[in-house]
Amino acid sequence: MLNFRNTNWVFAVLTASLIGIHYFYGLPWYVYLLAFILYSLVVFYGCYNVGSGFFIPITCSAQTTDKVIAISFDDGPAEKFTPQILQLLREQEIEAAFFCIGNRIPGNETLFKRISEGGHIIGNHSHSHHTWFDLFSTSRMLADMKQMDQETMKVIGIRPRLFRPPYGVTNPNLARAIRQGDYIPVGWNVRSFDTVIRDEHKLLERVSKGIKPGAVFLFHDTCASTLAILPVFIEKVKAMGYRITRLDKMLNLPPYA
Repeated sequence: MLNFRNTNWVFAVLTASLIGIHYFYGLPWYVYLLAFILYSLVVFYGCYNVGSGFFIPITCSAQTTDKVIAISFDDGPAEKFTPQILQLLREQEIEAAFFCIGNRIPGNETLFKRISEGGHIIGNHSHSHHTWFDLFSTSRMLADMKQMDQETMKVIGIRPRLFRPPYGVTNPNLARAIRQGDYIPVGWNVRSFDTVIRDEHKLLERVSKGIKPGAVFLFHDTCASTLAILPVFIEKVKAMGYRITRLDKMLNLPPYA
């Protein structure tokens, strides 16, 4: 299995071998550079591929043959689009997962309560969602994550256990923070890219291709394009004989501490 520990072990052996070969036979300097570049590419892949489980195992889908999927929304609560999405989900009798940003809860307490009261689960998506979150120390990451928990506790009295990394980026510091905070990391296997795809037809086409048993869809309740395609997407899912269930139920994970 490709992970951080195994990668370090393999490249440590490789480096020792290269040093030995260099000592007895000589090697050009660029061989070491190529080895370093290869190592960096593998680690880069692990950091930016949330489903790789490179630093810590992350649940991104369900292993099932049942025609069932789960939908999730990141970055809310957002006053502009979250209410309309909640209304649509209520009309369709669908429960979803909302991975919320802690600093967006103050001022949106009523909306935040509405998410929970609608039968949806709330996950931790950090408090700051800082641009450089993935460069924080372990202690700073954990403090940020716990701050989101505190905001959630103040409003609805529960502490999320499901955590989705900001930007889907993982590294050794975050892996330690997740373990120390007793969180359960959750990713996705269908990324809508709704934050960058503005064309509704292209967005719908992209997510429709991902309709498969056990799929976890990543949307954002901050995007107009998501709100626009969601009714059609839900209709298509149902027409294909699928049902949409809540993420924690499909993945069999405890959502709260």
